[in-house]
Amino acid sequence: MAEKKRSQNPDTPVKESPIADVSEDRHPSDSEKSWAEKTLLPALEKSPEKPIGAPTGTNLDDHGRARFTSISGVPVRRLYTQADLPEDWDYDKYLGYPGHPPFTRGIHATGYRGKLFTMRQFSGFASPEETNRRYKYLLEHGGSGLSVAFDLPTLMGYDSDHPASEGEVGKCGVAIDSLEDMEILFNGIDLEKTTVSMTINSPASILWAMYLVVAEKQGADWKKISGTIQNDILKEYIAQKEYIYPPAPSMRLVIDTFEFGSKFTPRFNTISISGYHIREAGSTALQELAFTLYDGVEYVEWAQKRGLDVDDFGPRLSFFFNAHNDFFEEIAKYRAARKIWYQVMKDRFGAKNQRTWLMRFHTQTAGVSLPAQQPMNNIARVAIQALAAVMGGTQSLHTDAYDEALALPTEEAARIALRTQQIIAYESGVTQTVDPLAGSYFLENLTLEMEKGAFDYFGKLDAIGGMVKAIERGYPQKEIAEASYQYQRAVEAKEKIIVGVNEFTIDEESPKTLYIDESVATHQSAKLKTLRARRSNEEVRRRLDELKKAAAQEPAAESNGNISSANTMPYIVDAVRAYATVGEICEALRQVYGTYTEVSVT
Repeated sequence: MAEKKRSQNPDTPVKESPIADVSEDRHPSDSEKSWAEKTLLPALEKSPEKPIGAPTGTNLDDHGRARFTSISGVPVRRLYTQADLPEDWDYDKYLGYPGHPPFTRGIHATGYRGKLFTMRQFSGFASPEETNRRYKYLLEHGGSGLSVAFDLPTLMGYDSDHPASEGEVGKCGVAIDSLEDMEILFNGIDLEKTTVSMTINSPASILWAMYLVVAEKQGADWKKISGTIQNDILKEYIAQKEYIYPPAPSMRLVIDTFEFGSKFTPRFNTISISGYHIREAGSTALQELAFTLYDGVEYVEWAQKRGLDVDDFGPRLSFFFNAHNDFFEEIAKYRAARKIWYQVMKDRFGAKNQRTWLMRFHTQTAGVSLPAQQPMNNIARVAIQALAAVMGGTQSLHTDAYDEALALPTEEAARIALRTQQIIAYESGVTQTVDPLAGSYFLENLTLEMEKGAFDYFGKLDAIGGMVKAIERGYPQKEIAEASYQYQRAVEAKEKIIVGVNEFTIDEESPKTLYIDESVATHQSAKLKTLRARRSNEEVRRRLDELKKAAAQEPAAESNGNISSANTMPYIVDAVRAYATVGEICEALRQVYGTYTEVSVT
């Protein structure tokens, strides 16, 4: 009611209760009202609340009172009580037990007491030889999994000696041109015992085929190897923009990996549906949650059209989230994600297998939150972000190095990032009990609001006709662009403080960084020349022609309404075995599918 009084005559001061800014559907108890009048009001009169950052007016309400918001701009009240939960709120309905629907409290009954989160450092730079040495270094210092960062030419499907690769070889990740490079990358690393995640999307099926053939050459059983290929092309169109082909054929390649993986690699995750890059592009926590989960919906629908059973491929769907600075907002996001995915898989897709209901996810701390100014401060930021991921129940975790805004991490920075995970795991005590913040009025309210907001976005995307059509219309891109603008505006107005950037600044010297020179490109180009002279080029041409014929096979509608087409994965594996390069295989597919140009977002 107080809000209505203000809107009728905003120039007339209104004496209000200190809890009058709450929503009208909130019903505080008599004891809360008494506390507000007798304890809170005198405190506010003596010491008024101060807005975080500069009081520009946009972070003050009509009466000059401070507005407090999350990093995503969501209003935060000073106090949360039982009145902030639904009247029918009860433990079994909204929380449940760990390992039990709706999985708000986690997918494992014992949390981290039975198995710690995998400490998976994202690493890759220069040549396969140099990255192999870094992987062994990380494993020797306690890392329990590897995560491969590829350079830009590899991500875009070009060989290191292609003109488009000039100046980028080995700079933002490791250069992988052929099966030979993948063999070098994992030389001396047992792929049956080490889980490996690979962050690659458009050429994902090609790099995965190379990985499988290397494992095969090591004598590993494909049915025993475990890991993840990112393979999330939808978020490329939404956020990261490292796509090659148009959406429809790109989705076909993804579903090919689902089908192939369910038959031959039952322990390997054939996709990591990624919100990380959506958040790095400037989205809010809610947008990251909603768009990521709806991408998952889109993949399931395309797989079902292929005729795949959701309970065959569903258990190998995995997710990848960002861990940003707002501690409680991030934890609520992870808890809501599990709950939403359970509802979607059970109610929307009719999944019967409980393993299909489970959302398993990897988390990486927010690279976009780590400024180049005063980089040592980033160690604290990463620790807070990593702690939120653990409190939210992540299955694996990557912690960014403090110097990543400046260059690829040095060995010291990578070691500190790993030690941050180890301190959380072994010293903080937070892994000893499951979902330790459950029952917090604030956190449970945030979790419910995240869930509601995500389903609101689902309704909008359903109305558009799905994520592919939404991408073609530019809908998620526009939403993220607006959120990014609003956050940047708040930073520039100092409504949001970034320590060392827009407040508490100092003059400082730049730290030592890792520098990748052009010798990597020369080295990779020389290897390619030798490879092409040594291999059977006739065999390569034959395998590529077979792949093009399979890729060109038009999807056909079956009598049951499903869509059938030749699976490209066996042909890609055969081309890899013949030592066809990443660029050659991608070019073969370009000749069939063409390339994609993004629609203009206005």
